[in-house]
Amino acid sequence: MCRPEWPNSIVLLLCLCYNTRKMSRRTCWICKPCRDESQRLPSNITLEEVLQWAQSFEKLMATKYGPVVYAAYLKMEHSDENIKFWMACETYKKIASRWSRISRAKKLYKIYIRPQSPREINIDSSTRETIIRNIREPTQTCFEEAQKIVYMHMERDSYPRFLKSEMYQNLLKTIQPNNS
Repeated sequence: MCRPEWPNSIVLLLCLCYNTRKMSRRTCWICKPCRDESQRLPSNITLEEVLQWAQSFEKLMATKYGPVVYAAYLKMEHSDENIKFWMACETYKKIASRWSRISRAKKLYKIYIRPQSPREINIDSSTRETIIRNIREPTQTCFEEAQKIVYMHMERDSYPRFLKSEMYQNLLKTIQPNNS
């Protein structure tokens, strides 16, 4: 699995957040880069970017590190299926090959759409049924309605909690002195 390229401040902050929840550094998937100094990247996240995240969910999702940090927050809250589905749909839309699209559509269905699937997302039955019909000959937009629903759930539910979270507040405090 490809590890996102996170700046030091994010890696350290996420490790802090995990460790305040009494997780062992041994089991913390985020702390692994902290163990090896050579894996750390120079910190290039800006205060301006982090402050943009509070302006709107759309701005959070449009920045370089916003989706990464938000996904880490959702993982800590054990509710990361929505962001994973949303990101998978963004990747899916870029697939040009018909055969690759068919394969990926089936995989997305199996993981996120099928009832009782490992990361089932919360969508209405008519959207689910439309997807089931559409994945027989999937287009680049066959998951679009489900993606919109998931985006709305994140924007209304978890995004406000994220802004109030210890993770976001600590990131603001951590990054402010570095960029003043």
